Amino acid sequence: MGALLKLSSGVDAISGRIGNFIRWLVLASVLISAGNAIVRKLFNTSSNSFLEIQWYLFAAVFMLGAGFAFLRNVHVRIDFISNKLTKRTNAIIDAAGIVLFIIPLCVIMIDLGWPLFYTAWQTGEVSSNAGGLIRWPVMLLIPVGFALLMLQAASELIKRLAYLGGAIEEPISPDPSQSAAEPQDEEAAESTVKPDTQGR
Repeated sequence: MGALLKLSSGVDAISGRIGNFIRWLVLASVLISAGNAIVRKLFNTSSNSFLEIQWYLFAAVFMLGAGFAFLRNVHVRIDFISNKLTKRTNAIIDAAGIVLFIIPLCVIMIDLGWPLFYTAWQTGEVSSNAGGLIRWPVMLLIPVGFALLMLQAASELIKRLAYLGGAIEEPISPDPSQSAAEPQDEEAAESTVKPDTQGR
């Protein structure tokens, strides 16, 4: 199990780096969208290439960020049910969901998505819009995105099984940004509610 946990940590590190990279994609998308809107309003003109790069970046954020969302445990959950269950029960449900649904879905989508990318790459497929972009980069996001999600799903499965086996204390990796912020928040809260007794 120790070797598997090291593998899981490596996958988590990759997902974390991708998550940091995605932030720049969001910024680029916002800047391009704002610039395109300003040019359209001021000069009454636009560019199909700039319009298409926006949804290319939008697709990249969601396809490449699925694994990162899984790592940070920010994907959709039925909280009013899961919050009433024990960590062990949630870990069992998570493990079953990963094995029965997430990994098979990823395999199917990779199998379907790769031919789309390969065909677009081989034929040099270009958008039918005037000034549009080549299609293969956005097609590549399908197999790559689901491959990254499958890797993170495998990492999460390892952690759930390790937790159920008693090898680790928590089934979900903590968010380092939250763990760093919590003590400061607590200190701020204490300073807010603590009465000022000096000079009284």
